Amino acid sequence: MRPPRFWSAGPGHPAARLLTPIGRVYGALTAARMDRPGERLPCPVLCIGNVTLGGAGKTPTALAIAALLAEMRHRPAFLSRGYGGQFAGPVVVDPDRHAAREVGDEPLLLARVAPTIVSRDRPAGARACLAAGADVIVMDDGLQNPSLAKDLALAVVDAGAGIGNGLPFPAGPLRAPLDRQWRHVGGLVLVGEGVAGDPLAREAERRGLPVYRAALVAAASGFAGRRVYAFAGIGRPEKFFESLRATGAAIAGSRAFPDHHPFGAGDLSALADAADRLGADLVTTEKDAVRLPPEFRARVRALPVALRFADPEPMRRQLTALVRAR
Repeated sequence: MRPPRFWSAGPGHPAARLLTPIGRVYGALTAARMDRPGERLPCPVLCIGNVTLGGAGKTPTALAIAALLAEMRHRPAFLSRGYGGQFAGPVVVDPDRHAAREVGDEPLLLARVAPTIVSRDRPAGARACLAAGADVIVMDDGLQNPSLAKDLALAVVDAGAGIGNGLPFPAGPLRAPLDRQWRHVGGLVLVGEGVAGDPLAREAERRGLPVYRAALVAAASGFAGRRVYAFAGIGRPEKFFESLRATGAAIAGSRAFPDHHPFGAGDLSALADAADRLGADLVTTEKDAVRLPPEFRARVRALPVALRFADPEPMRRQLTALVRAR
């Protein structure tokens, strides 16, 4: 979905005020659901979630944390609901065999790094992670899902977007009232630049929670001076466009789609025509690229990005404590 503009216009916006009663009910139900006890596993379960709807950088954060765990000689496996995919699971994701329409786009990226299980039934998926040899389970999303007990949950927030107007959906982007979500969070990851995330950082520190600053860094070369037409269907497409500009690429045109957008024939034709008209190469995100049909993907270049912690040592220490506690 594409976030409505009034979500960032303040709680006094007429649309926000109109929807606030519904948001109170939705937020209270979600918060009560979060408080339910979940099934506990014999290995640590680490959840990479967010307190709002929409993209904040959860998947890059999960990949970065899995890399730290691997450096610490652990065997992480990813557990995902497989948003946008047809398979209920549990299923072990194979990037060479599965398509995004089957398992979702994010699991295809995760599976390049570590065993990845897609399962709408989180406990069943966690048991499949154990069967795959995992000694730490990394959940990509699922902070608000209570079915699986979490040993540690990290909330990922886009520093440039923050939590918008601070109201629960549909009046705002929050999945539940923030004060009810804090009790389930063991750390805050702020991704990117911006001051919108600063109040959350101060509140996390007041509660004694660690705050990790991180950035998405383009991990590819060869874009400098290249004329490109950029498109993206992620939570905040402008973040991708900024990353692309940072490589030195000359963006001749761009188009933003809603998160997880299923590219149809009309979309692909329009993108190709726009790029040809401007004499530009098509460029998109890795997450979008896996949703493209193979015949179109061949003419599109994906820009890989990786999350880098400003200081990885505090995160490494928290992961060490997590594992030792179990």
